[in-house]
Amino acid sequence: MTQRQRRVRDRTERGQRIVAAARELAEAEGWDAVTTRKLAALIEYSQPVLYSHFPGGKDAIMAAAALEGFAELAAVLAEARDGGLAGVVRAYVEFAEAKPALYDAMFTLASELPFARDDTPEVMKANFAELLAVIEPVAGKQDPGPLTEVFWSALHGLVTLDRGHRLSPAHRDERLALVVARFGARAD
Repeated sequence: MTQRQRRVRDRTERGQRIVAAARELAEAEGWDAVTTRKLAALIEYSQPVLYSHFPGGKDAIMAAAALEGFAELAAVLAEARDGGLAGVVRAYVEFAEAKPALYDAMFTLASELPFARDDTPEVMKANFAELLAVIEPVAGKQDPGPLTEVFWSALHGLVTLDRGHRLSPAHRDERLALVVARFGARAD
């Protein structure tokens, strides 16, 4: 390994360590608790080192965490696809419940990440593609793209309202079954 390769590897590892520490702190205390000062102390780097990796500071670190989350969610959804629409619904909800701070970074908190545009990162497109893969077979004559957006919106809305204690916990499974039944019914 050349000295240059070693420096690139070390820099990549430092960046990954920063993001991992931010994710861990966010899951424990929420994103408001994640500051560059706290992160620097936690991983024993100076704040300038953090800013050299993430010039945008906390927002850039949160975006990097979100991109990792998109990769993780895409893998979870791909694995769940064998269970059909119900499997994907369950996997999506379980991911959001297991990693609430990461889910917030991905979908709820303000972000500069470009959604639904030509410059959307591939890892984000992969998430949508996994949802599209279970909606396309039941879309019938409807355009599967907008139908998938509505499906995703329904899942996100249920996750968000449930996490905010806005919905009856007694009806959680019934709500998810309704999503599967409504979107699983072949459209004409």
